[in-house]
Amino acid sequence: HVQLVESGGGLVQAGSSLKLSCKASGNTFRLLSLAWFRQAPGKEREFVASISWSPGVFYYADSVKGRFTVSRDNNENLVYLQMNRLKPEDTAVYYCAAHGGSASLGAAWDSADWGQGTQVTVSS
Repeated sequence: HVQLVESGGGLVQAGSSLKLSCKASGNTFRLLSLAWFRQAPGKEREFVASISWSPGVFYYADSVKGRFTVSRDNNENLVYLQMNRLKPEDTAVYYCAAHGGSASLGAAWDSADWGQGTQVTVSS
């Protein structure tokens, strides 16, 4: 298991950019698939983006394609979510997740390790 700590959330205006970071513990980071999920008030948690341990493999939710970019730094045990052209509907708590399996949306993310989340609020 790894411990995950998200940072970088905040209050921004629509159209702005924000970059989230997630720091992982341990020395197995390069073997993990990482994902970002979000949960808005009164809504279920939803997948946002993921990046595989295998180079060049990414997945994005349709709602963020072309606006968000997921990346990782295996030397620093960090995964990032660059969010551009933010919309009020992007407002949510954003969570980082990690596991050793596939990065696909259909993977067993429920059993992954999770961070505590960071709040992103986009005002109109």
